[in-house]
Amino acid sequence: MIPRTVFDTDQELFRDTVRKFLETEAAPFHAQWEKDGQVDRALWEKAGAQGFLCPTVPETYGGVGVDFRYNAIIDEEVARAGLSGIGWGLHSDIAVPYIMNYGTDLLKEKYLPRCVSGELITAIAMTEPGTGSDLQSVKTTAALDGDHYVINGSKTFITNGQLADLVIVVAKTDPEAGAMGTSLILVEADSPGFTKGKNLDKVGMKAQDTSELFFQDVRVPKENLIGAEGQGFIYLMQELPQERLSVALAAVAAAEGALAQTLDYVKERKAFGKPIAAFQNTQFKLAEMDTEVTAARVFVDRCLELHCEGKLDVPTAAKAKLLTTELQCRVLDECVQLHGGYGYMWEYPIARGWADSRVQRIYAGTNEIMKLIISRSLME
Repeated sequence: MIPRTVFDTDQELFRDTVRKFLETEAAPFHAQWEKDGQVDRALWEKAGAQGFLCPTVPETYGGVGVDFRYNAIIDEEVARAGLSGIGWGLHSDIAVPYIMNYGTDLLKEKYLPRCVSGELITAIAMTEPGTGSDLQSVKTTAALDGDHYVINGSKTFITNGQLADLVIVVAKTDPEAGAMGTSLILVEADSPGFTKGKNLDKVGMKAQDTSELFFQDVRVPKENLIGAEGQGFIYLMQELPQERLSVALAAVAAAEGALAQTLDYVKERKAFGKPIAAFQNTQFKLAEMDTEVTAARVFVDRCLELHCEGKLDVPTAAKAKLLTTELQCRVLDECVQLHGGYGYMWEYPIARGWADSRVQRIYAGTNEIMKLIISRSLME
């Protein structure tokens, strides 16, 4: 594998710390969490104590104020180990940055320290039953009534939905204004009228709690508005490159992890009197996958560098998400094939990785949306 230059020595030491933490505090329990449908909340508190949550949050609010490469390391190690139930990426890379980048000082002081410590788990409620990737068609409303917004509507497929203490709700404050009528509002989980539906039974990512959320006349103080009213859609568009980069980082790391597992397996597993690794077909498949994963890694590392420099644009992030998630699914499928019948057994990590990989092409904007973004940039 080509040496990676995007991380320095201190960051690689941090990676070792994250990896050891996951090996002792998460990996032995993940199978049980898959049965439970969510990870143990104590894991979040332990992660907060280690500085693994929201590392980019400034020291003023309890964070360590480092750059996004630390988030990337955490994302990669979680994905490489196949620990798909851990929702730190959604919390640290996607939800909390809205508070950090657009929230008032009051909101930052109130919520960020507890997001860093793991006391507060966050979610962002974008998707609705009839909208999917079309965020302009959100139907949930937030009507101003005196000093409060009154929220009505429903959301689905919400990551961290069961565990969440604080939810960023994408709602229409002006339903007649289209995208420009969209706002982001913070809702605490114990707010009257806010209920969590069932923990959804997914094909993969079994340990990741994913929920329906319902809002019936939920009254929220107007100071819980993130940024300016009507600017929510713009904020969403500004933050999506980081979200898609996070998906790409995890996709490549998951593919690398699957490839390593498969390499070990084919060296040990025998057929027709010799290891599967001795067959030319196996060698060629592994060579092809390793080449493609290496190329993807180089591209995503460059995207990470651009992001840390504030230069990662929307089309490039879309390319990273499209390229890596398609590759992840192909690699996992080939790895299952090389495992033979055992690859289809849930007890084998490769089977769970295969099931987990499929959603990567759907969330953070479907890959069809990525193609639209890329093609439009070509026509400009």
